[in-house]
Amino acid sequence: MKNQTKIYSFIKVLSSIGILLTVYLLWQQFFRPAFQPCYVNSFINCDAVISGPVAKTLGIPTPLYGLIGYLVILYAAFTKKSKLMLYMAGFGLAFCLRLAYIELFQLKVICPICIMCQLTMVSIFSLALIVNKKTSNTVSK
Repeated sequence: MKNQTKIYSFIKVLSSIGILLTVYLLWQQFFRPAFQPCYVNSFINCDAVISGPVAKTLGIPTPLYGLIGYLVILYAAFTKKSKLMLYMAGFGLAFCLRLAYIELFQLKVICPICIMCQLTMVSIFSLALIVNKKTSNTVSK
């Protein structure tokens, strides 16, 4: 049980990091500041997510999906709703993988912030799997 509490704490920290990353992308998308720390060169930048073809998904800013997802995961971690956390992280992971595919293979761009979001979501999903496995083992005993 103590291990599970630690895992929930890690998930809270990771989802908070995800929230910060997505808020940064939304800020970049809405305000387009002159200084863009995400821009390294034409291959490594956040332009595809900020103003390019994947800036919106179904008419909604793509980073907003991430923000909502991380907020739901944070809520699920605080309320210990392991199934909600797993399902949301699974959806988030699929969404991240789709974006990564489009960025890398179609647009040929690497978004550093997106990679951090993707690594964060993979970590959350892995931890959510562990929590759900432990929860199902406890219930079945």
